[in-house]
Amino acid sequence: MRRRGLTVLFGALLLLVLAWQATVVRVPYVEMGPGPTYDTLGTDTGKPGGKPIISVDGATATKSKGQLRMTTVSVQPNMTLLDAMIGWWQKDRAVVPRELIYPPDRTQQQVDEDNARDFQQSQTSAETVALRELGYPVAVTVAEVTAGYPAEGKLQKDDVIKSVDGTAVDTPDKLTELVRSKPAGSTHRFEILRAGQAQTVEVATKAGDDGNPRIGIQAGTSQPHPFKLTIQLDRIGGPSAGLMFTLGIIDTIKPEDLTGGMIIAGTGTIDDSGNVGPIGGIPQKLVAAKAAGAKVFLTPAANCAEAMDNPQAGLPLVKVNNVHDALTALDTLRAGRTPTLCSR
Repeated sequence: MRRRGLTVLFGALLLLVLAWQATVVRVPYVEMGPGPTYDTLGTDTGKPGGKPIISVDGATATKSKGQLRMTTVSVQPNMTLLDAMIGWWQKDRAVVPRELIYPPDRTQQQVDEDNARDFQQSQTSAETVALRELGYPVAVTVAEVTAGYPAEGKLQKDDVIKSVDGTAVDTPDKLTELVRSKPAGSTHRFEILRAGQAQTVEVATKAGDDGNPRIGIQAGTSQPHPFKLTIQLDRIGGPSAGLMFTLGIIDTIKPEDLTGGMIIAGTGTIDDSGNVGPIGGIPQKLVAAKAAGAKVFLTPAANCAEAMDNPQAGLPLVKVNNVHDALTALDTLRAGRTPTLCSR
């Protein structure tokens, strides 16, 4: 009996040591969970006393009866073995290898800085797309002319490039695409505005250091509009709020209420052309949207399969490829009809 008692005591002590270790030992995993949601038509605190997430100076901001909620994912980077075990058992959490969120060649601070830059870029692209939808098109301009290239003496700083060979130019990427559409040494016809006067200029190309055809300019953009937009939300990182910021800006300026009085949640990157791109953490974002009372979830088309594998009861998944899909879906919802949903 004495030997058995010692064995039980030793086992109990060993169990206590293991339990203590589970609360202390760090494991190379991070936990992803549902994060807070933010109404882009509301304030940064979600309360009347907070600062508007989207504010406008020089125009009257309209009020909507509903909400346009961007969704987020919370990340717990420093996990113990016990944290990981608990996370594995929770259906609304995902425990993933740390390297998926924080690559080995990047520090946590560097990743956070990258996310902050992506978040800022998502706001810039959202403003570009929203203003274009509101009737303020992007103008591609000449920001700088490089000496020794064909554009020298043909194009000037601040020229507005309207088209190349008859094809409209609405983004710097489109300009690059058109310049590279013919071999180096080819001549392109540029329709430009110089000091408000329309002109036609022929510019040849030559091969750059990378072998691609170049004319020798640095392109810029301008998008004149009679008001100033400000987006203020500092606690978020990454590019996934782009779509909801875009819709929020449009709803803030446009007299029409895009929401129809409903709580609309969603996610997705946005580029300057208005294309909606995929994001990570869709299962956790769906949980957050459901908890916020959303009636539908605007889902990037590339995330539809994953979203359908992680459904939330009573939360339809609206499929969007671009901002026009999102606006059409909102029109359809306001009319009491069913928009295009994710499908297999």
